[in-house]
Amino acid sequence: MDDIYLTDSQAELRRAALDALALGNAHEKCAAVWAMREITGINVDAALEAQADLPGRPALPELVAPAAVPRRAMSSVQGRAALLHALAHIEFNAINLALDILWRFPGLPEAFYRDWSKVAVEEATHFDLLARRLQELGYVYGDFPAHNGLWEMAEKTRDDLLARLALVPRTLEARGLDVSPAIRHRLAQAGDHDSAAILDIILRDEVGHVAIGNHWYKWLCTRQQRDFVEAYETLSRLYQAPRPRGPFNLDARRAAGFDDTELEALQQMAQLAD
Repeated sequence: MDDIYLTDSQAELRRAALDALALGNAHEKCAAVWAMREITGINVDAALEAQADLPGRPALPELVAPAAVPRRAMSSVQGRAALLHALAHIEFNAINLALDILWRFPGLPEAFYRDWSKVAVEEATHFDLLARRLQELGYVYGDFPAHNGLWEMAEKTRDDLLARLALVPRTLEARGLDVSPAIRHRLAQAGDHDSAAILDIILRDEVGHVAIGNHWYKWLCTRQQRDFVEAYETLSRLYQAPRPRGPFNLDARRAAGFDDTELEALQQMAQLAD
């Protein structure tokens, strides 16, 4: 897979994304993603085929059911490390999700692939920040069990780009906009201001990532002559997505491209789920 480190005319972005996705070592994956910043060539029409099981992932962390991931008190270093580890795992999956949408779906505007390449680079940076902070606390990525919910939705939507856009960036990743401020507050309350500062960076960037998802979701809805809200509700039921749960970070969601009609519909869906 040496070609992932080539640049400009020597490499092609979507092929590089697929190669990076197959890498199992987290730090090698990050390096490959960062190298993609130098690649200018994009073959938007290539129908690529994966040559390995995807995504590549390290042997650890052990993947368990969400309910089996232990929760620990924030008052201890171990408890804060467990939380940061969970966040690092989310970011690792987010790298893979951005790489997957890059290579899997051909025939879209070049700007689509540029946008998701930018997302992949920033997700790799988030993972790296969290992994380094874990090391400062005496732990490494893989020391705690984790769940695979984000990637499971990617598998469900592998043949439906509109569903992928609706249910990954607009649902699972948008949930991070809602919960990040509370997590950041808990870390700051525990005196862990270094970790809280990382959450500030992540929330800032994730607003942009969800905005990219919103932009391309609405672009594709328009092409398919589908109503944004109706399509979202239909796809949520079809793919059994997690129901929206409040409270919502309305300011962050508006900044990420949700309009008032969509936010009202989300709040109604959340009330029905209660």
